[in-house]
Amino acid sequence: MPSRTVTIAASVGLHARPAALFCEQAAASGLDVEIAKPGEEPVDAGSILGVMALGAKHGDEVVLTAEGPNADEVLDGLVELLSQDLDAE
Repeated sequence: MPSRTVTIAASVGLHARPAALFCEQAAASGLDVEIAKPGEEPVDAGSILGVMALGAKHGDEVVLTAEGPNADEVLDGLVELLSQDLDAE
């Protein structure tokens, strides 16, 4: 199963707007995508409550995994998204 590690760039972490944008993109992929802090249990990347419950802050690393066709491309897109400050104007 492909995976990627990325550092959260959003100044507020994965909370509110950044979490919503991330979850929308993960869910739209149609794949089983999970996100976790290293060493912790993964959660469904399409679940806003699950993602916000991670408590991922600015500068934290998270691990993304996906299973299905085009998983590498989906993960690359999600890494690109999380590498931006999604809360910036």
